[in-house]
Amino acid sequence: MADSFATRARLDVNGKSYTYSSLPKLGERFDIAHLPYSMKILLENLLRHEDGVTVNADHIEAVAKWDAARQPDTEIAFMPARVVLQDFTGVPCVVDLAAMRDAVTRLGGRPEQINPQIPSELVIDHSIQVDVFGRADALDLNGKIEFERNKERYGFLRWGQKAFENFKVVPPNTGIVHQVNLENLARVVMARELSDGNGGNELWAFPDTVFGTDSHTTMINGIGVLGWGVGGIEAEAAMLGQPSSMLIPQVVGFRLSGKMPEGATATDLVLTVTQMLRKHGVVGKFVEFYGDGLAHLPLADRATIGNMAPEYGATCGIFPVDAEALSYLRLSGRSEEQIALVEAYARAQGLWHEPDQPEASYSATLELDLGQVKPSLAGPKRPQDRVLLEDVKANFNENLGPLVAKRNGGQDQQVEGFREEGGAQPQAGALAAKPVSRIILDDGEHELADGSVVIAAITSCTNTSNPAVMLGAGLLARNAAAKGLKAAPWVKTSLGPGSLVVTDYLKKAGLLDELEKLGFYLVGYGCTTCIGNSGPLPEEVSKGIAENDLAVAAVLSGNRNFEGRIHAEVKMNYLASPPLVVAYAIAGTVDIDLTNEPLGHDSDGQPVYLRDIWPSNKEIGDTIAATVGPELFAQNYADVFKGDNRWNAIASPEGDLYEWDEASTYIKNPPYFDGMTMDVGGIDDVHGARVLGLFGDSITTDHISPAGNIKQDSPAGKFLVSRGVQPADFNSYGSRRGNDDVMVRGTFANIRIKNLFFGGEEGGNTLYFGKEPPEKMPIYDAAMKYQADGVPLVVFAGKEYGTGSSRDWAAKGTNLLGVKAVIAESFERIHRSNLVGMGVLPLQFRDGENAQSHGLDGSETIDVTGLDDGKARAATVVARKAGGEEKRFEVDVLLLTPKEVEYFRHGGLLHYVLRQLAAKQNA
Repeated sequence: MADSFATRARLDVNGKSYTYSSLPKLGERFDIAHLPYSMKILLENLLRHEDGVTVNADHIEAVAKWDAARQPDTEIAFMPARVVLQDFTGVPCVVDLAAMRDAVTRLGGRPEQINPQIPSELVIDHSIQVDVFGRADALDLNGKIEFERNKERYGFLRWGQKAFENFKVVPPNTGIVHQVNLENLARVVMARELSDGNGGNELWAFPDTVFGTDSHTTMINGIGVLGWGVGGIEAEAAMLGQPSSMLIPQVVGFRLSGKMPEGATATDLVLTVTQMLRKHGVVGKFVEFYGDGLAHLPLADRATIGNMAPEYGATCGIFPVDAEALSYLRLSGRSEEQIALVEAYARAQGLWHEPDQPEASYSATLELDLGQVKPSLAGPKRPQDRVLLEDVKANFNENLGPLVAKRNGGQDQQVEGFREEGGAQPQAGALAAKPVSRIILDDGEHELADGSVVIAAITSCTNTSNPAVMLGAGLLARNAAAKGLKAAPWVKTSLGPGSLVVTDYLKKAGLLDELEKLGFYLVGYGCTTCIGNSGPLPEEVSKGIAENDLAVAAVLSGNRNFEGRIHAEVKMNYLASPPLVVAYAIAGTVDIDLTNEPLGHDSDGQPVYLRDIWPSNKEIGDTIAATVGPELFAQNYADVFKGDNRWNAIASPEGDLYEWDEASTYIKNPPYFDGMTMDVGGIDDVHGARVLGLFGDSITTDHISPAGNIKQDSPAGKFLVSRGVQPADFNSYGSRRGNDDVMVRGTFANIRIKNLFFGGEEGGNTLYFGKEPPEKMPIYDAAMKYQADGVPLVVFAGKEYGTGSSRDWAAKGTNLLGVKAVIAESFERIHRSNLVGMGVLPLQFRDGENAQSHGLDGSETIDVTGLDDGKARAATVVARKAGGEEKRFEVDVLLLTPKEVEYFRHGGLLHYVLRQLAAKQNA
């Protein structure tokens, strides 16, 4: 380990002596006092990992001399201190590691070479579904169903926990990964024995930094931990000790001032921040929060803001370590020894924040007076589309037209043709009278109409970590129940807390019973509705929706509301605070102005308004003080990795190599390494490709990567039936991410995706041009025909391609379909990286250009030339129509660093790692 700038120093805390890379010592050579907090974390990371090869003195100097105004152009290597995974993305990670053990053995290596080199913890939180709701035994029944559905996956993870070093699993029914990370796993400052370079070890202290296989890993930024979401491919590389290449980022400062007003919640704040930052443009940038407003912002509110970084597009949204961070560590049951280390290290490194300290230099600065925050929702299909509570009714009606245009005899229009922008769209002609479906439920006949709320879910990491909004929801439920109000009978209500701690403080406050009175029974501890695990709607409700093709709504306290994500039958989805979720469950519709219209009527028939039952900020604060304490965290995390009887009863194999079951439809040895040798390929031009998909803007990883339920008549459903799986046992796509046969069949198969081959028609279809006339068929079927023909494929898309969750299968499935390049107007950061990691070339249109501007309709054959084995920063696309007409245009090659070029030559990041390890063993 090199130390070019002589920064190695000692820190004595709690009777222990720690080695650390001293930023103040570096500050004797460079003026680093003005650097943002996050940039100092990057700087320390480089100092500690300097080896003269991956990290050298020039890299350190580049960050030390960081120019806030400079566009990113300098590559550095970042190595996180640990990795955190959730089970939907974690299972395929462990599958890949198991496959790599097989592959490295074939290449002459040893299985034990494939082991996480840094602490890697997986939290099982994505498999619970809301099958049962609205009853006291919902938690137990959903848990039984979960274990029955997923016992094969869970057995595989138990094998992984035994077979791999530095790998731990937090079993089901513990909490959501990001909340467990915040409440228990995060160290803030790490203490670890590291090599001293002379054959021995020494105890080091360094910042806790983390990669997570979920984009909302950024929630941990709220407590000063630098981390962000990555694809499973990049996470696996980090686990295997590989650095992550990145460009030195710009850092946007966000100054907070003032104090939150009465009636406003952390959810309202984060939706406001999200809208502001999306408008400003922070994709690929760090965002850092500071200002005197931090003094009035509890840690839970900070975590809520950090959580939504993917929604405002930033790599991270970080807060500094300060007295509030220490208070939270103490509240959440961390040891006094650890708290003392965090404070001493932060102060010694100049990472400690005081309210009156000088401001850092930032690439740009935004400001928000917290006192101006107003009650808000976001929707109906993007988290950045904030809507004031008073405007929700109008927003619903403005967005209704395109959703019901076909029903009204019109055409399903795209207002701008090629684009699919967010926000309100004009009405598609005059709407006919809104139809009503009459349904019979247990308590009698009811009417469903456009805007009826059929799902009201308190769910997801964004809000369920926050006592203010969770207890606020309980207090509102208490006040509503006291007036005789109930949830509308057609609403599927659910309560999915982020951890066991939340349930305990709701019980302690006497509010869990109050939520149950309104139908919000505990359904499980996991992401549930926010990731599409909302479960089936009651049969009568489903029939009522289908009868008149109703545009019904979901209201949830989540962070994602993309099309087709929440439920296949729900066309409009609004994000809201937990108290507003309860309010809309009572109202039963989003076609209402809750600021002026009554929610319902009390037992005397008098109207009850939202303002009548909304708890005050003081009441919420007093309830938090009386109920939330360290003892709740201590008792719930005492044996966090142990699991219950169901978990410990699951059978799992033994041995260093996994015994693959050829009959399994859950876990399968993937084909990525089939036929792999030690020979490295090149980056070749693409010739004679066909267009698999022609897409508009905001194609999310939900659109690309399979998620949610598997339809029986889909390619994946037909495959499962052919393997003897009954439709009732299909489970979800997410639960089957360990089987490539299922996942590749679901790639680009989202019910809401719109391939512009067919105008505005929804569904994962394409045209196969291998015959005349071209044949319409599912994208998977066409891709397999093209593969049989030996024809490569490309995808065209608009802006923000790959936005959303960090799903590695959005890249893996694209690769397995035979797609060689994706040509888009812009890419979201994680998905672009994942495409590179799987050997799919990301190409970007020049400003102002897209497929439409070049007159492309998808019938063309495509060449991509001039790649020059990855040396070229631009390439030429030649599109040939059937009549011989050619269109040529330049695109940018988004292999952004030399390391990415190297990965691509190897066929992908994992192939690169495998060859490096095998070469080391064979040397």
